[in-house]
Amino acid sequence: MPDFVDQVVLHIKAGDGGNGCASIHREKFKPLGGPDGGNGGRGGDVILEVDPNTATLLDYHRRPHRKAENGKQGQGSHRDGANGEDVILPVPNGTVVKDARTGEVLIDLVGAGTRYVIAQGGHGGLGNAALATTKRKAPGFALLGEPGDGLDVVLELKSVADVALVGFPSAGKSSLIAALSAAKPKIADYPFTTLIPNLGVVTAGDHVFTVADVPGLIPGASQGKGLGHEFLRHVERCDMLVHVIDCATMEPGRDPITDYEVIEAELRAYGKLEDRPRLLVLNKADVPDARELAELVRPEFEERGLRVFTISAATHDGLRELTYAMGEWVAAARANKPVEEPTRLVIRPKQLGDAGFTVRRVNDNLFQITGEKPERWIRQTDFSNDEAVGYLADRLERLGVEEELAKAGASPGAEVVIGPMEGGYVFDWQPTLHAESVRQGPRGTDNRLG
Repeated sequence: MPDFVDQVVLHIKAGDGGNGCASIHREKFKPLGGPDGGNGGRGGDVILEVDPNTATLLDYHRRPHRKAENGKQGQGSHRDGANGEDVILPVPNGTVVKDARTGEVLIDLVGAGTRYVIAQGGHGGLGNAALATTKRKAPGFALLGEPGDGLDVVLELKSVADVALVGFPSAGKSSLIAALSAAKPKIADYPFTTLIPNLGVVTAGDHVFTVADVPGLIPGASQGKGLGHEFLRHVERCDMLVHVIDCATMEPGRDPITDYEVIEAELRAYGKLEDRPRLLVLNKADVPDARELAELVRPEFEERGLRVFTISAATHDGLRELTYAMGEWVAAARANKPVEEPTRLVIRPKQLGDAGFTVRRVNDNLFQITGEKPERWIRQTDFSNDEAVGYLADRLERLGVEEELAKAGASPGAEVVIGPMEGGYVFDWQPTLHAESVRQGPRGTDNRLG
C-alpha cells in the first residue's frame, strides 16, 4: 500500500432531501383540523476544505466513495425533518479539482481554510401544510425530496513551494533539503530513494520560504519513463528552479553539462516552466575529484547566464551563500507578483421574457421540455398520488408549458418528454383548460385523471 498519493478519482454523492409529510391534524371533537404535515429536511453537502495538516490524498485512495447524510422526512404536527449532516473532506493545499468525465478544472484550492461545495444536497419536499391554499385547503399529498448531486471528480495535488530542487536520481537533492531545513527525507546511495515530494521550510535572514525536493528525473520522464513524470506537476507552482548537479557520479555518459541539458530538455518537454528563474548547484564538493570537476565546468555554466554555487550537502560547505541567494530570489518574485483582486460575484439576470424552459419538437408527435423548474418539479412529484400529479399539471400550466406546446404544434395525446431524452419523464399530453379550479372527490385524487 502506498504512503503517498497525489492523484485520485473520488466518487461523491450529496445527501437526498427528505420527503414532505401529508398529514391531517386530528383532535377529539375537531374533525376538520386541517393539514399539518411538515417539510422534509435538506440533504447534506459534500465540501472540500484545505487543511494545513493534510499532506497527501492517501485516505481517498483507500476510500474513494464519499456520501453525505440524507435529510429526514417531515412528520405530522408541523414537524419538519432534520437536515442531513454535511461531509467535510480535508485536502492538501494546492489541490486541483477536475470533472472526471470532461477533464474541466472546477476549482484550484489554495490557502488554508479555503472551501468549495463540490456536491450540493437536495432540497427537502414541502409538506401538505405548506401546499395548502384557499382553493386547496387540505392537500392529500406532499412533495418528494430532491436527490443530491452525484459526480466523479479527480483530485490532483500540486505542491505549493517557492523553490523546486530538480536533478537526476542520487544527485543529492534529499541531502540538500535535509541540510537546509528540518525536513527528514529518506536518504540512501541508490537511485530513486525519493519516492514522494518532500517539503522543507528554510530561513535566510528575514526571508522564510519553502523548498520542494522533487523525485529524480531521467531521460524520457516527460513521456512517462521512471518516477519523475508523476511529480513534474509539483514543479508548476514553484517560483524558482534549482538544478542540483552530481559532480561525483561515476556513471558512463554522465557529466555536469550533459546532466543539466537532459533535465532542461525534460522540463521543456513538460512545458509551462520556461519563465521560471534558475540557479545551478554543483554538489558533492567534499569529494576532491568532484570539486576539481566543478571548478572546471563552472565557467561554461556562467557563460550561459546561470548563477552557480559549488556546495557540499554532506559538510554544509557553501550552503549559507546558496540559502541567501534563494531567499533574495524568492523575495523579489513575491514583490513582483501582481496583487490579487478580490473575487467578484457575477450576477447574470435572466433575459426579459425568458420563460425558464424550452420546448423542442423532436418529430411530428414527440416534444421535449427542458428547464430547471419543470425538471425539478418532476423529481418532486409522487406519481402514485393522482392529486400530486394534478398539482404538477397546475404548476406546468401556470409556467406556460401548455401554451408553448400548443404553439409548437402539439395536439392532445402527443408524447412529451420532460428532461433528457434518455431517462426523462414521458407522458401523453392532455391540455388543462382551467387550472386551480376546485377539485371534487376525496383527498389524493384529481377528477381530471379519472
